[in-house]
Amino acid sequence: MNTSFNLNTLLRDNIKKLVPYSSARDEFKGEASVLLDANENAFGSPLAHHYNRYPDPLQHQVKHKLSAIKGVPVENIFLGNGSDEAIDILFRAFCRPQVDNVILVPPTYGMYEVSANINDVPVRKVNLTKDFELDMENIAEAIDTNTKMIFICSPNNPTGNSINRKDIETILTYFPGIVVIDEAYINYSKHKSFTQELAEYPNLVILQTLSKAWGLAALRLGMAFASKEIIAIFNKIKPPYNINQATQELVLEALNGVDVVNEWIKEVVVQRDKLTEQLEKFEQIYHITPSDANFILVKLQEPRALYTFLVSKGIIVRDRSKVELCEGCLRITVGTPDENRNLISALQQFYK
Repeated sequence: MNTSFNLNTLLRDNIKKLVPYSSARDEFKGEASVLLDANENAFGSPLAHHYNRYPDPLQHQVKHKLSAIKGVPVENIFLGNGSDEAIDILFRAFCRPQVDNVILVPPTYGMYEVSANINDVPVRKVNLTKDFELDMENIAEAIDTNTKMIFICSPNNPTGNSINRKDIETILTYFPGIVVIDEAYINYSKHKSFTQELAEYPNLVILQTLSKAWGLAALRLGMAFASKEIIAIFNKIKPPYNINQATQELVLEALNGVDVVNEWIKEVVVQRDKLTEQLEKFEQIYHITPSDANFILVKLQEPRALYTFLVSKGIIVRDRSKVELCEGCLRITVGTPDENRNLISALQQFYK
């Protein structure tokens, strides 16, 4: 247990005093046949399914279903318009502009820094080691009394590796601020999620998404798991109806497909290993970072030229060659067997 963590001292004063907007659906609980409280169009909508009523502002049905799947109590779940909404709320809740700071560990997901810049919060960067692990000594040196959050992506994007669990646990135990672990790719990892550690670490916030393994990127539903006290802060700050009714309905339907998703995950891992084996045959590829995600980071000759060639073939990968510590690298998402074969065929043409 982190005895130095005090949520109340981390929270911005204006958020402590904030009286959240109270919507009509917040004030009324239960069932009714005549709804005349929210100034909705009582005649319906020009769609086969009526969308004239506001959605559940706290997404109770979706959270109860996710709770059963994730093994996390409903009161420890926040749903956002993508994980990006949860990231933004964290900055607005805990970081005073131009006063407090956060620590990022590049190379990592770019939205942490974008959100920090939007909220005018200084960023302290402590690069990962050459093996893409946490530089614990320099992280410790970077922390000061105004450091409010540390963001750790594991499995990491764009490198694909899982961060050493003991290092993360050390930070959770001794850092008095919020530790955000982004587990967007956890479904593809052999390592277990930190969601079962919520009771042990009051300063832990875990981000997950339905955009990757669940294949629901277009619906924009992100999840944050944390103590009920931190979740209450999320709900205090979020817009009243941040998850629309259509998304809630489609997600509820999709969550019935756990078995299908688990089969997809297994197939992606198989295809990831096969693709790695094929890529290793190219002498022009210097290094492939072992991946726990649904993508592979490869260091190779002429990354920009190859990227352009692949585009000409209708194959789009991600050029990461200008990212610090990823010089000369492309990030390749694991596709279907046919897509992966097309990629290998294109590489053979380029390197012939």
